[in-house]
Amino acid sequence: MTRLRTFAAAATTAALVGLTGCSSASSEPSADTQTATEAASTPPTASPGRTDGLSVSELASGLVSPWGLVSLPDGTTLVSERDSREIVHLDGTRQTTVATLADVEPAGEGGLLGLAASPDATAIYAYFTAERDNRIAAMSWDGMVLGEPRVILAGIPKGTRHNGGRIVIGSDGDLYVGTGDSGDEQLAQDTASLGGKILRITDEGRPAEGNPFGNEVYSYGHRNVQGLAFDDEDRLWASEFGDQTWDELNLIARGANYGWPLAEGSGNTPDLVNPKVVWPTSEASPSGLAYWKGSLWMAALQGERLWQIPVDDTTTGKPQAHLAGAYGRLRSVTVAQDGGSLLLSASNTDGRADPANGDDRLLRLTR
Repeated sequence: MTRLRTFAAAATTAALVGLTGCSSASSEPSADTQTATEAASTPPTASPGRTDGLSVSELASGLVSPWGLVSLPDGTTLVSERDSREIVHLDGTRQTTVATLADVEPAGEGGLLGLAASPDATAIYAYFTAERDNRIAAMSWDGMVLGEPRVILAGIPKGTRHNGGRIVIGSDGDLYVGTGDSGDEQLAQDTASLGGKILRITDEGRPAEGNPFGNEVYSYGHRNVQGLAFDDEDRLWASEFGDQTWDELNLIARGANYGWPLAEGSGNTPDLVNPKVVWPTSEASPSGLAYWKGSLWMAALQGERLWQIPVDDTTTGKPQAHLAGAYGRLRSVTVAQDGGSLLLSASNTDGRADPANGDDRLLRLTR
């Protein structure tokens, strides 16, 4: 069933008067927020090999603006290409287009974005930008062919930037979805809008039971969430783009307000949840996020590195950067189905970099 939503006017307009840009909302990290610095970076490595305890090998090349990334139980991989509208099946060295989504309208940061697979991999979910909004569609998957897309949620605000796009499936079977403010920052504080949020929906697109506001919204006050990951204790973490000052790693709680646009970085007020870690925007611009071997692994676009953040319960250790400058902009990272490696995609053909020969690539990381 398709659930169409009307874009609601911001309910907190009065609270936002006078905020004309993120620079007015930025604040220095609080005592409970770590600051990652370039000092944690490692020297660049120019070719596949071994660096910082990670072994790196190339699985695929010649991808065009890859965005969504799903590792399947049979060892193969699905990749969505933002601008081509295609979902590509990678099986060894073979690349096969298994779907082209006609309703996708790529522009700016929008297009065919995140992918997720049901636990048995018989259903694939795709987040995409359509003519008037961002949507989530479900497709059947039999190991070789994707079925026709069926829209299960529509009405997520779209823009030329800040479209969010990441989907993960929790142990409860629900879909958790990162959205952006679509360039209209006031939407992030409006709990009636789907923009600037983390959503929690059923596999049919309905609001999940127990959501705090009686709709699809699970948490709010987000600028642009492009990374979501559950740790081994089923805690949800999110990576989020800042504006001019701080990018964020947040530990997500039901109904919590993460501050945008009232704060960028720490809000230092009881009503707002502070990030666990912040980065200068030049060192992150974070997108994909995965939990593997006791750490969160965060792909950085502008920062052109893979950040490792150790996690002990709800405490984060000192972030360490890997692959700095080696493969350019890094978009998505996920754990392979066997749990023995990470899959990592580059994003150098998205119009914001100078692609090298062979870009974009899919890499395998082991340790």
